[in-house]
Amino acid sequence: MNAASKKILIADDDASIRLVLSQAFTRLGYQVRATGNAATLLKWVTDGEGDLVVTDVVMPDENVFDVLPRIRKERPKLPIIVMSAQNNLITAVNAAELGAFDYIPKPFDLDDMTACARRALSRPADPEAARAQARAVRDDRLPLIGRSGPMQEVYRTIARLVGADLTVLVTGESGSGKELVARALHDMGRRRDGKFVTINLAAVPRERVEAELFGREDGDAGKLIEADGGTLFLDEIGDMPLDAQTRLLRVIDGSEPALNPKTGRRPNVRIIAATNRDLRGLIREGLFREDLFFRLNVAPLRLPPLRDRPDDIPDLARAFLLRANREGLPSKTIDAAALDRLKQHPWPGNVRELENLIRRICALYGEDLITARIIERELADQQPAAQGEEGPATLSQLVERKLSSYFADQPDGLPPAGLYDRVLEEVERPLIQLTLSATRGNQVRAAEILGLNRNTLRKKISDLGVEMQRGRR
Repeated sequence: MNAASKKILIADDDASIRLVLSQAFTRLGYQVRATGNAATLLKWVTDGEGDLVVTDVVMPDENVFDVLPRIRKERPKLPIIVMSAQNNLITAVNAAELGAFDYIPKPFDLDDMTACARRALSRPADPEAARAQARAVRDDRLPLIGRSGPMQEVYRTIARLVGADLTVLVTGESGSGKELVARALHDMGRRRDGKFVTINLAAVPRERVEAELFGREDGDAGKLIEADGGTLFLDEIGDMPLDAQTRLLRVIDGSEPALNPKTGRRPNVRIIAATNRDLRGLIREGLFREDLFFRLNVAPLRLPPLRDRPDDIPDLARAFLLRANREGLPSKTIDAAALDRLKQHPWPGNVRELENLIRRICALYGEDLITARIIERELADQQPAAQGEEGPATLSQLVERKLSSYFADQPDGLPPAGLYDRVLEEVERPLIQLTLSATRGNQVRAAEILGLNRNTLRKKISDLGVEMQRGRR
């Protein structure tokens, strides 16, 4: 069947979206019918029209998630693409469980939408397989929070993986939420009634890793046996010693039997591994087995750092405030300026750093409203510790910390006029002083290093009152 003989049914109460999609699909040669309500869409489907449905979730007359089961009953092989501005994990998983071919978050990229339509028309969805890919999350406490584009990809990947038993490798920086992803895959998957067993390989002494994971000769079962029927989460897999890597590989490929003493059978375990390290780099250094990497990397899932999704920070901050209050800390709200300041911070510790900051403020501050001044003060006080995992702070980071503390100390958050010149003077003086010291007072050499004209350097020495130390040894 060529494009001209295929018809796409569009349902969205936004006339502009109907127009854009209709024009795009028509240009590709498809026939198109568009409606603004669910009832008309259902009638068209019941009458046998359409080879593909592209529909919004929230319609004026009915939620499409209530309509999808009826469409599935009438036309079980009809592929459906669901789009929604309610961009969270629940929407993605619900769409998959109800048999949708795919889920596209709004605002969408038109090229992504047309490519998805082509795939759907060339390979109609199997509704039974789609339902097996995901289970709805009924609890209103989301395992993951965020509506940004990077998080949409995470949700879509989770929705595709929850119904499978594939081994998953979750990568991402420290504090980005790798264990939350692993728990979501377990809690929404077919093994949710089994145990979710965690071992942090960076926290276990290297000489004890094998005993913790595989058990001891005295009969004490290890984590692998404990996770029988459930999920084994290998956190910080990049820190696993080579000997333990070799044994894990043998257990995975079956060359070394690991029997559950209670059943007499090999443990039935889904493995989810996570790391904040570059495993391919470790392979090149001879610190990680390449064959084990390929065994673990069956389904890769990368978590974005918080700095790449700043639009999620307000939702995260408010959620952490509610969580802190549920745990007994004082109830607080946060103003818009404070949220804007949070969005500007680089968050080297990612979501964990943000949550710790919110909890600390709830515990230590008496104010009911969290302002930008409070945020400035806490970030200035805490940044050195937060930077620890990233290595030594850069000059830019040190200057930012100093300035953040200075702003926070001002009565209204604003310093007196003339700040630019004052800051430049404070930076220039030690820079020139140290350069002259390094060149033993040689102004020609110092001017060359600084990239200044010699006369300019002389003037700055005089204006800034730089002490000359000629011939210093």
